[in-house]
Amino acid sequence: MADDSKATDVGARYAQALFDLALENNELAAVEADLKSIKAMAADSADLRTLIHSPAFSAEDKGKGFAALADAAGFNATTRKFLGLLAANHRVSALMGIITSFQSLSAAYRGVVSAEVVTAVPMSAAQASGLAAALRASLGKDPEIETRVDPAILGGVKVRVGSRLYDASLKSKLDSLKFALKRA
Repeated sequence: MADDSKATDVGARYAQALFDLALENNELAAVEADLKSIKAMAADSADLRTLIHSPAFSAEDKGKGFAALADAAGFNATTRKFLGLLAANHRVSALMGIITSFQSLSAAYRGVVSAEVVTAVPMSAAQASGLAAALRASLGKDPEIETRVDPAILGGVKVRVGSRLYDASLKSKLDSLKFALKRA
């Protein structure tokens, strides 16, 4: 457990440093877009996840891998340097936590709230709009929604806002029913 909190602390410190630098250089939107791209690439690529998390790759190899990725994706110079710094300091494994922390800092700075929405099937435009309106009404702030499809939840929706999770998925309802039946 202590290792997780240390990793989170490290991620938060790196995210804060990157946020401050991006804000100072007036590159907040560009750096955030680059980090969102990395997050999406990691979700889609097992090879990238291996590069990020595997201790089998040296810091130099990780640095070269991220330099090639940054060149291919056309990342901002600040993002490129940051990825190089992470690799050199053996902190690439904290990258996903850094991205999450950076996105939270950016959202707070812009006065919006980030929400992660998980559904079993892709939402229609009308459903997404209705969800955004409901979140806006309950949170009192404009939501910045990131959606993900996970067929394992069977149906319904899961919404995470900060550390709060609203779980209205069919899977969780079935699990709680199963638990109740086992206790009876």
